[in-house]
Parts: sequence; C-alpha cells; structure tokens
Amino acid sequence: MQSRRSSAVNKVQSPKLKVVDPNSQPTVPADKKLSKSTPEKGLSQEEALADFKLALTSRYISLIGRKQVLNGKAKFGIFGDGKEVAQIAMARAMKPGDWLVAYYRDQTTTFHHGTVSYEEFFRQLYADVDYQGDLSTVGRQMNGFSATRTVDHNGNWKNLSSLYNSSSDTSPTGSQMPRSLGFALASKLFRENEALHNLEQFSNNGNEVICATIGDASTSEGLFWETLNAAGVMKVPLIVSIWDDGYGISVPREKQTTKNSISELLEGFKVNKKGEGYNMYVVPGWDYEALREAYEDGIAKARATHTPAIFHITEVTQPQGHSTSGSHERYKTPERLQWEKDFCCVGKLKAWILKNKYATNEELAAIEKEAEETARVAQDSAWKNFRDGISKEADECLALVTAVQASSPAGSEIEKAVTNLRSTPTIIRRDIASLARKALRLTQGENTQTRSDLERWANNYAAKNKERWNTYLYNEGPNSALNVPVIPAAYSDSSPVLNGNQIIQNCMDKILERDARVCIFGEDVGIGDVNHGLVGLPEKHGPHRIFDTGIREATIIGQGLGMAMRGLRPIAEIQYLDYLLFGFQTLSDDLATLHYRNVGGQIAPLIVRTRGHRLEGIWHTGSPMGMIIHGLRGMYILTPRNMVQAAGMYNTMLKSNDPALLIECLNGYGVKEKLPDNIGEFTVPLGVPEIIREGSDVTLVTYGSCCRIAEAAATELADFDISVEIIDAQTLVPFDRHGVIVESLKKTNRIVFMDEDVPGGASAYMMQQVLENWDGYRYLDGKPVTIAAKEHRGAYSSDGDYFSKPSADDVVEIIMGMVQE
Repeated sequence: MQSRRSSAVNKVQSPKLKVVDPNSQPTVPADKKLSKSTPEKGLSQEEALADFKLALTSRYISLIGRKQVLNGKAKFGIFGDGKEVAQIAMARAMKPGDWLVAYYRDQTTTFHHGTVSYEEFFRQLYADVDYQGDLSTVGRQMNGFSATRTVDHNGNWKNLSSLYNSSSDTSPTGSQMPRSLGFALASKLFRENEALHNLEQFSNNGNEVICATIGDASTSEGLFWETLNAAGVMKVPLIVSIWDDGYGISVPREKQTTKNSISELLEGFKVNKKGEGYNMYVVPGWDYEALREAYEDGIAKARATHTPAIFHITEVTQPQGHSTSGSHERYKTPERLQWEKDFCCVGKLKAWILKNKYATNEELAAIEKEAEETARVAQDSAWKNFRDGISKEADECLALVTAVQASSPAGSEIEKAVTNLRSTPTIIRRDIASLARKALRLTQGENTQTRSDLERWANNYAAKNKERWNTYLYNEGPNSALNVPVIPAAYSDSSPVLNGNQIIQNCMDKILERDARVCIFGEDVGIGDVNHGLVGLPEKHGPHRIFDTGIREATIIGQGLGMAMRGLRPIAEIQYLDYLLFGFQTLSDDLATLHYRNVGGQIAPLIVRTRGHRLEGIWHTGSPMGMIIHGLRGMYILTPRNMVQAAGMYNTMLKSNDPALLIECLNGYGVKEKLPDNIGEFTVPLGVPEIIREGSDVTLVTYGSCCRIAEAAATELADFDISVEIIDAQTLVPFDRHGVIVESLKKTNRIVFMDEDVPGGASAYMMQQVLENWDGYRYLDGKPVTIAAKEHRGAYSSDGDYFSKPSADDVVEIIMGMVQE
C-alpha cells in the first residue's frame, strides 16, 4: 500500500552545489594552514571527468538521503559528503583482492569499486530487507555500512583475490581498527609462509593492501593507538586514512588532540632509516592532484614492501554536519561554515578541471545534471522497490482483516484498527503485523473460516519476519559447528597417561600438522605458553605458525578476527580469562555480531583460547560467565572440564566455520589424563551435556573446574545415602540442545546448578534454560537451587579461594538440606 506522501516527497529538489571560482581567495579561519596544489602530474582527462561525475553523484546521494530522513521516509542518515575526492583517490590506487576496512562514511569508495550500487545505498537507508536490495546488511544496520559477501549461500568461500573486498562495518568509534590489523597480518603470512602460497582464492602472494579509514575524532580511542603500534611492530600493509573535518560531532579538534594535529602527534611513527614505522602523508581533502599522487605512492610502497602508511587528510568539509540528528550550524561559526563552502572538494575538483581545460563550464554543467539525475533515479527506484513489497503485504492483511470484521461482534473495534492503519502516512511491517495480531485478539473464541484464514496468514507472516530479522546469529549452513560429525575419542592399552598440558600440546601439534592455515599467537606463546601447553611447538612449526604478540588483548582479538575473515584459521590466545575484558568490546560488537549483521555474508571462524576459573588472586580466578554468555551471543562458549574434552572441542571448531571462546581449566594442566590415540581427530559435540556420574536423588549441573568439586561432594554425599547425578554442561552456548538435563530431572525431581560466577550469573542462565525452555519446572518436588561464588572477586591464597568460591563442603551441606526438606 503506497504512502500518500510519497509522490509529494519525491519532488523535493536537492540544493545546488556551490562551485569555487579558481581565481577567488576564500575566507579562511585563522587557525588554518592551507596546502597548495602541486603542478599537474599528467592525470588523464578521462579519469578526471569520471572522478568528477562520481564525486557529484555521491554528493547528490548524500543530499537526497538527508531529505529522505527529514521527510520521514527513513529513520536516520549519516553520509560521506565532503570526503568524496579523497575517497576516489584512495579507491583508484586499490586493486582487486584489496580490502576496505571502513566505518560509515566511505560510500564513495564503495561506489567506485562497485561493491555498493547507488540504489543499494538508498535501500539500506530505508532498511530494505529484500536480500537482493541490500547485499551489505539486508536491513540490519543503518545506512553507510558496507560488506561484500565473502562466502556463498552455503558458507563456501568465494575467490577473494579477484574481488574488491569490504569488511562488515561497525558503528562504535574506532572499533574497525583491531580488525584491520588482522586483515593486514594475513597478507604478511600469505606472502612469507610458503605453505599458504597455493591458497590463491584468498591471496595473490600477499600483495593485498588493507585500507582502513577513521574520523579524526576517533583517533582519541585507545583501539586506534593499540592498532597503530601493533601494525608498525609487525610491518604489515595497513593504510590508515584519517578524515579530518576539525570536529568530533560538535567537539572541536583542539579539545581532542594534543598539538591540535594527529599527524604532528604521530611524528614518532614516521619511518626511520631502518625502514621501521609508517610512511606518512598529510594532504588536504580538496587537492585532487596531491591526493592521487600520495595514495598511488603510499599504497604502491605498502604493496611492495609491506610498509604501512598513514594518510592525514586535512581540511575536509562536512556540508551537512555529522548526521541527520542535528545541525552543525549549532556549533560552527559563520566563518567556518563559509570556509567549508569555499573549500568544498567537489567544487575544487571542478575548478581544477576548468584550470587544466579538461572541460568547459557547459560540459561540466551537463555532467552535474546527469549526476543529479542518476542519484534521483536510484532513490526513486529504491523507494519503489522497498514500498512495493510492503504495499502488497498490507493489502493482503487488510483484505483478511476486513473479512473477519464483517461477521465479528468485535467489528467496530476492528474497524478502528483498520482505519488507523489506512491513515498511517508510511506503513511499515510493524503496522501490518500489529493489525493482524490485534484482530486475532479481538476475535478470540470465534470459530469462523475468515478468522482461520487470518490466523494462518499471520503465522506465515511471523515466520517471514523471523527470517528477515531473527536469523543468522550463528552459522545455519552445512559448515555449522552443530553439524560436525561426532568422532569418539579412541583409546588402547598403549594410550599413555599424561599431564593436562601435554594433552593440549599433542592436540595442537596434530592440528598444526593437519592444516597450514592454522596459526596460534598471543602473549608468551613463543616459549610454549605460560602453562606449557605449546612446549616445543614454536621450534617445530616455525614463527609463522606460533608467534608472540605484545600485551594488547584488544588487537589480539582483532588480529584473529581479520585473519579469520581472510580464510585463515587463527587461534588467538588471551592469557587469562580475566584479561578478556580488554578485548571484550571487539568480541561483543564485532566478532559476535558479524554473521548476523551481514546475514551470513561474511564469516570469521576464530577460536579464542584462554584459561580461567579457580586459582589465586582477584585477577587470576576469573569466571565471569554470565557477562560472557550474555555479551557474546553469536559465538560459541565452550567450557571443558579437562584437557581431553578441550582437545575434542578444538577439533570440532576447526571443522566448522563458526567462532568460539574456549576456556581451559587453569588448575587442570597438572591433572593426569589418558591421551586418546586419535587426539587430532576426535570431536566433542556442542550443546550435548555429559552425565559423568549417575544418581537418583538430585541432579547437579555444572561445568569446567567445578566438575571436580561436584565429584568430591557426590562421593561424600554417598556416605549419607544421597545419590547425586552429575551433569557436565560442557558448553554454555549452545546449552543442552536435546534436553539431557530435563530427562535427569524427571528421574530425580530435584536440581542444583553450580558454578563460580557471581550469584545470578551463569547458574541462573542454566536454570532458565532447563526450567523454562525445557519445561523442567513440571518435574520439581522442591525449590531449584543455584550455588555460585560470592559477589566479590576471588581473594588471594587457598583460604581466599575456599571462602570466595563454592567448595565441596558447600555442595554437600546444600544438597543435604534439600534432601532433608
């Protein structure tokens, strides 16, 4: 059903662009230092005119896009106007196989590469959920976020070496930076590790450069500095472009950046005589010649030598302000606003073309008219395609609801709802679904064919909308970790009994032998890791397979994320679970949302290896599992009770395309275990709890190190004729996919959930899963109980551990109380 306002809105005209007279002397704020354009370098007429047309088209798309928001057709808009010429210069220096790691203002680069069409940009603005309409996010992110599809619909990798690639953008400021490090490091590994040279679909001998972009204000973020330091140390082909428009929304640069200049602040990063550091370029965003020359030089050097580069693009304008949420007239002086008009990069490019006699004013006017028409046609087409689908659904719903209304005692109330929908200026799917649901509520108990028809339609509509908005949080295809065949651990009379750290060592050795794409990195892994799980492996497999990083957890995660998105199989180690917080933002906002936010179009099968639970001291006893399971939906959370189970989980994840956090038991490395004969092959299924002790009186559900506490308690309780069934959840996400725990509860009718998290953390989560999702409340003869740690962090020393976290004594006494009751 077409909006009544659409035809009128489409007639709104975009403002004309002011073009600078090449001989004029514009007013410039006193704090500005203007760079002069160098003499022309033989840039071709054809390229210059094509760039002018693209810059104009992108500008008109921004101008029209803002109008769409202000006219109520879209919820929010944020655009790349003012940065068009610099983005074109960068795009021209890039080649197929390269990666753009941007934020949300790089539309002109994506237009140049053809990774986002003009119509797709508008359909994203409208949040179009038509799969073919917006390949980047399919309505799941606001406009300006690009993401090329790196895998097909079955989750199989495409030939990334032949494509212009764009990683899935994120909104939190600076959050793109850790990921960019991993993309760039992948190029280094593809070049230097000969075992990877046959993976031509992922890399052309490591020749790919990674172009990361960031706003000047976001350089205040720690993620920016951590990434720059790491990339400089590793010497990877990372190109960092800083778009500097002088403000962070309304906060001027002098209140954000020391010396009021990020490039001056970054002087120490400049490449030295040893070739260490960054090639540095400072270029005005309106200087077409200088931009083209600088990007060609910096990107070519990065491609050839893997020397990173920083581009400080100064004097950038922002013609429409930060976003559609406000107006920059509130915080910019009249002088600054006039300067921005005078130094518009599109107008400056036009002046340059006229100066070099590449075209006449009349010819450029024709190009401008064509660019505006191109943008307008793209918007019209996007709006029509977006509205056509909704209009059809609205008409279907109205016909069915009207039929119900005709014979229902609640007809007058239904008619009000119908009238309300028809009067809505721009109907969306929320309005349609709400009408159908209200009509069904008003007619409860009516047994009519018309109501049955509406109910059937509403159920189908709900299923469609679930597919549109509530799918792809996890891999749903054949490469899902949930579809990995189960291979049991195999033992023989000759299977040795080893310490837990030796179990992990044998597992990792087999994994590294099996797949050249696997690499392990983190703090102190070069000495075999702090708990000796990799002893001897760095020497055996070499520095491209196992290598150290600095103490920088956020970029360890980002490093693994970017590498995984380029086809490698990284295992990123966070030394202790407590330190995961440093990288949690990258895990939560980027990795965990990746598969969802681009509807399965990009994958990052990263394994984050860490260790936690019981030990000594506030920052080495970490079990913040509630925080993790709630903050990392989109990743699998694996909590093995011993190192054999951990090894099987590593094997499972490496046979899938899913990301996971695997938490080894910190106090389990010295525990004796039997080494499976098939240590590198056996798998452990996810979401399948294991009954590790059978019982009949109480079901005790736990995981990780708490399994040993549970077994000690169960042994003592047996002396009191209390039989405890212990279930190891094994994985918290997914959790008990087949109802193993509720089947135990049917037998015992009592249940306890135990872990080392704070009260109400993961133990409460497990309770909700069993009692609500599996209707476990039906089988209870008494109150379900959670046993958790105290609310504070675990105190130091063995006494601190005993009095801070659950002990066998606690478990024994609590379960005795339950049974006696």
